Amino acid sequence: MRPMASTTMAVPGTFLVPVLLLLLCGPGPCSAAAHSQPEVDCVIFNEKYMTCTWGSRETLMVNYSLYYWYKNTSNKVECKRYLQDQGIRFGCHFNQDEIIQFQPFHVLLNASIGGKPLEIPIKRMELQDRVKPEAPVNLTIHNISNNQLQLTWATTYPKAACLEHAVKYKSNKDTTWTEVSVNGDIFSLPSVDYEKLYTFYVRSKINKYCGSTQLWSDWSLPVVWGSNSTSKGTVHWFWIHTVLIPIASCLFLLVLVILLVRMERVWVILMPRIPNPSKNFDELFITHNGNFQEWAGVPKDVMESFKANYSENICYVSELPPKDGYEPHWESSNQPTSVVPGAPATPSEHSPYKSSYGRV
Repeated sequence: MRPMASTTMAVPGTFLVPVLLLLLCGPGPCSAAAHSQPEVDCVIFNEKYMTCTWGSRETLMVNYSLYYWYKNTSNKVECKRYLQDQGIRFGCHFNQDEIIQFQPFHVLLNASIGGKPLEIPIKRMELQDRVKPEAPVNLTIHNISNNQLQLTWATTYPKAACLEHAVKYKSNKDTTWTEVSVNGDIFSLPSVDYEKLYTFYVRSKINKYCGSTQLWSDWSLPVVWGSNSTSKGTVHWFWIHTVLIPIASCLFLLVLVILLVRMERVWVILMPRIPNPSKNFDELFITHNGNFQEWAGVPKDVMESFKANYSENICYVSELPPKDGYEPHWESSNQPTSVVPGAPATPSEHSPYKSSYGRV
């Protein structure tokens, strides 16, 4: 029965230990210890400025203060330009005049959590080993022989003699990159295939004579040399499909419109159309019932002036016999019939002369 009793007494003790720890520690250093402590990392960018960072907005819960010095703690200085993200400090920016290489650089982080101070252990760094140069620029390829290329570049780092470089390249037929270390700023590729397309990149870092660092610069912008039938075909088809075809279509439509306009003018000149006059006389026959004077707008008084307002008298004229030696023969009487002016003459039935009538 004793072993059973001792076992029952040990169980409550195991639950009391974490409760006592929480009561003793409270929300102070013990709770802060549950979070991982940040670590400072400093990088000098191209001898121009330096940044020291110790985390990000997602990993930091409190604001830390950074203090630094070179020789002894009596010259301890707080960061003048903190880098912040939504009010949380995550780094410090140093100008060029605040950087001293080839001297030990010390940093200290501290914070206040729950009213209690918290210090991160002091870190010592050699700044000459924390230099990161900028990527090389002005990559140029020279064709020095039938099958040899020479790649040159430039750098913006003020101490070019302290740099070593790495060149990586591959052709469009290769599946992996080839990387070569270069001490100077010239790289030669002794054998190339003119049917391939080559791509080159270059990066730099401080060499062993000026520092001991593994901080490489970013890769430069690529430079390309050679031919690529697939790419050329794609580019040619792209230009044909997106540029030449639309332009040719527009020109064809423009020429077609011009031809149609010119053909219309030619047909009008060669074979003029006969106008249809029926539409011009619709008003004459429909509205005025064929009355031309009314359709033409001739006044009635003008039309009345054209009507005749006089009568003509008929005058009968007969031929007289000759005066000398000739006498007409009358059947009804031997006396000649006198002619009365204004009255019709009565010719004999068998008169040898014909009478004629006329108007005076």
